[in-house]
Amino acid sequence: MIWRCADFEFDTKMPIVMGILNVTPDSFSDGGEHEDVDAALAHAERMVEEGAAIVDVGGESTRPGAAPVGVDEELERVLPVVRALAECGMCVSIDTRRPAVARAAVEAGAAIVNDVSGFRDPAMVDVASGCDAGLVVMHMQGEPATMQDDPVYDDVVNDVRDYLRDRAAALEAAGIAHDRICVDPGPGFGKTPKQTIELVRNFQEFARLGYPVMAALSRKSYIGYAYRIDEPRERDQASAAEALMACELGANVVRTHNVAETAKALKDLRPYALLGLGCNVPLVAEPGEEREGKIALLNQAVTELCALPDSQIVDISSFYESEPAYYLDQDVFVNAVVLLRTGLAPKELLGYLHAIENSLGRVRERENGPRTCDIDIIDYQLYVTDNDLLTLPHPRALERDFVVQPLLELLPGHVLADGTPVTCDRVAVGKATRL
Repeated sequence: MIWRCADFEFDTKMPIVMGILNVTPDSFSDGGEHEDVDAALAHAERMVEEGAAIVDVGGESTRPGAAPVGVDEELERVLPVVRALAECGMCVSIDTRRPAVARAAVEAGAAIVNDVSGFRDPAMVDVASGCDAGLVVMHMQGEPATMQDDPVYDDVVNDVRDYLRDRAAALEAAGIAHDRICVDPGPGFGKTPKQTIELVRNFQEFARLGYPVMAALSRKSYIGYAYRIDEPRERDQASAAEALMACELGANVVRTHNVAETAKALKDLRPYALLGLGCNVPLVAEPGEEREGKIALLNQAVTELCALPDSQIVDISSFYESEPAYYLDQDVFVNAVVLLRTGLAPKELLGYLHAIENSLGRVRERENGPRTCDIDIIDYQLYVTDNDLLTLPHPRALERDFVVQPLLELLPGHVLADGTPVTCDRVAVGKATRL
C-alpha cells in the first residue's frame, strides 16, 4: 500500500517512522526544548539521521487539560520551522486542528496535515481538498481540555473503527484520493488507560479499513499506567516495545519522540505470512452437519497454528463456503485466510504446515482432490521464490475467489510480495460465499 503525501510517497510494507517536533512551551514531555528555529532544525536533523522519514511539527499542546492557543500564536510558532525543514528537503507534517494553520503550513512546504480532530471541521476538509498533502485522520472524543472527563464507549474498538471509517469516507466523498489518507485511532485522546490498552491490543481491526494506520503511542499515559512509569521521558523503551507490537498487529506509521529507540525496536519486527485454509472432508460430522464439521476442523487447524514457534496469529477472516476448483467432482469447501507474524523462514514454516495437515488426516491421493485440511502459504512479506518445493507468492492465489475474498476482508488493498495488487479482476475459480 502506498501513502501519497504531496511530493513524497511511502511504501507501507515496512514501518514508517514519524519523529515528533513540538515547538511549544507546554507539551507534556518536551515542552520548551525546541522553540527557536535553530534548535528545532538541529533536533529534526538528528531524528532524520536516526531513521525518521517524517518530522511532525506541532505548535499547540493537545495533552489532557491543555488550554487552546490563538491561531496567530500557533502560526508564529510553526511556520518558520516548517519552512526551514521543507527547504532542507524533509517530509514535514503539520500537527494542527486549525484550518488557517494547516493551509499556511502546506503553503510553506508541509506535505502532511495531521488533524487530531479528524477533519470534523468543514474548513479543514476544504484545506485538504485544495492541496495534495497526505492526511492523518485521528479519533478524539471531545476536546483536549475536556477529553479525559469520563470518556464512555459502547465498545471502544468498534466505536473508534466506525468513526475512522466514516471520516475517511467523508474525505473521499469530498474528492480526496484514498491513497492520501492515513488513520490514527488516537490512543489516550478521550480514552482511559484501560480503553487505550484495549484499543492498542486490537490494531488489526483498523488495518481492515484499508488505509495506512498510525501508532501514536509515544510516552502516553496508558504506558505509564501499564508499566508503572510516572515520568513521561522515562517511557521511551516501553513506548518502543508498544510500537513494535502495534506494527505486528498492522500499524504502518509510528509517531515517536525517541526515534533511535523506536528504530532499534522495529528491527525485531517479524515478517507476516498469509495462509489459506481449506477443508471439504470433515473427520467427524453427523448427516446434515457437514459444514459445521468442516468449520470445526479448520478451527482445530487454527489451534495448531497457535502453537507454532516464534509465531503469532494476528487476524483470521470469516469462513467462506466455496465451489470446488480444478477437480469438480467433490463436495464444497469451507475456507479462511489467516494473517500470521512469524520468525520462521518460509521453507521451515511450510514444513510445520505440512505436519499440521498430516495430523488432521490429510491424504494426498489426487491433485486438487478432497482433503480434510489444506494450508497454503499465499504470501510472505518481502519474499519471492520459485522452486520445486515452494513458489511465493502462491501462483494461483489471485484466480481463486476463496482466497481473494477472505484476504481482502483482512487487508483491503493488499499488494503481494512481487508487487501484484490483490483484486477480484483475475478471479476464475472457486466462487465463495461468506458464512
